[in-house]
Amino acid sequence: MPDALAASVTGFFGPEWARDLPALAARQCDRWGLRPSGAVAHGMVALVVPVERADGSTAVLKLQPVDDETAGEPIALAAWAGDGAVGLLDHDPATGAMLLEALSPGRDLSRVEITAALTVIGTLLARLTACPAPAGLRGLGAVTLDLAERADGIVAAGPCSEPDRWLLADLAARAREIAAEPGDRLLHWDLHYGNVLAPVPGTGREPWLAIDPKPLAGDPAFDLEPALDNRWDEAVATGDVRRATRFRFDLLTEVAGLERERARAWTLVRVLQKCVWAIEGGADRLPAVHAAIAGALSR
Repeated sequence: MPDALAASVTGFFGPEWARDLPALAARQCDRWGLRPSGAVAHGMVALVVPVERADGSTAVLKLQPVDDETAGEPIALAAWAGDGAVGLLDHDPATGAMLLEALSPGRDLSRVEITAALTVIGTLLARLTACPAPAGLRGLGAVTLDLAERADGIVAAGPCSEPDRWLLADLAARAREIAAEPGDRLLHWDLHYGNVLAPVPGTGREPWLAIDPKPLAGDPAFDLEPALDNRWDEAVATGDVRRATRFRFDLLTEVAGLERERARAWTLVRVLQKCVWAIEGGADRLPAVHAAIAGALSR
């Protein structure tokens, strides 16, 4: 059990899940006839174990708590059926465990030249969101209205500066305007550079595949923002974050075939989400990154 994973998952879900995770991994390996075959990896809440199956093929065992964000991952992967996304080989609904296609964990878009990386992201976004959202997923309309209400509470409570409160109020008003037309496509929600991996060489798979969705039913434009705020140090290094942000936004909308004004509106809803999370997490000011993105995209 990696110490960092134990700490983060305990913070979100309590100590019991972290304590029981090694035993759960062992049970799932026994159930699916798996043999651990490499160093484990992890995110904030998920443990990823490279494994070998009984037939000698490789795969990945992914274990994570099931909540509103993670419950839809196997649903989305099954709907995409490996088209632009990692393949789902098996799933245990009782525990949330998934057996996934093995990819190349050291080969993602984080170090690919930014224009090429954005082109890949935009292409994948268009393909993934071409799929209608399966029944039962969270809906973007309800998520958006909830964000607006929470932002109103922050504005009323006044934990941040007056300019920050003005920005939150403006973003909340914009969110309410568009919430009535939330869309019905299958969204990835976290399509950033580190969540796009290359396949294992020799498998004949396409060059890049999306992993780790937190799916929603909604408008494809809601999926743009992670490619704007990730690799932010590179935007800062250009000396003009407004221009760099608009370059990323323009390229993504063009490649993904999105209508610009609608994409702008939904990206600002996503900015609102990041700002609300920051203040609710104890910050006394809005994140500089997201304030800058709002400034670059607002009229």
